[in-house]
Amino acid sequence: MKYIVAVIQPDRLDEVLDRLTEKEIHLVTVTDAVGRGRQKGVAEVYRSHKEAGSLLKKVQLEIAVNDEFVQPTIDAILAGARTGQIGDGKIFVLDLPRVIRIRTGEEGHEAIG
Repeated sequence: MKYIVAVIQPDRLDEVLDRLTEKEIHLVTVTDAVGRGRQKGVAEVYRSHKEAGSLLKKVQLEIAVNDEFVQPTIDAILAGARTGQIGDGKIFVLDLPRVIRIRTGEEGHEAIG
């Protein structure tokens, strides 16, 4: 089992969710986030003064999958989020040693469903 965390541009969210649905990956948690990477934020003009931006709006997706869905999940995120521009985001793949479904008490692969 793996826990996949992806940080992407907010305007690419619908495309990524569509691609995940095509791969039959439906269990996704989405959170608004702010952060910065190599682009180090953007400068904005506010009341005729240039303000250095330090954090950009992003969206974080969290997806728990069984092993056979790891690569399809990564492929779907890449296909939906990639624009080729700086700031497209990152995908982190982490080991997931234990999962418990609260409603039934099921554990492991069955809990991910």
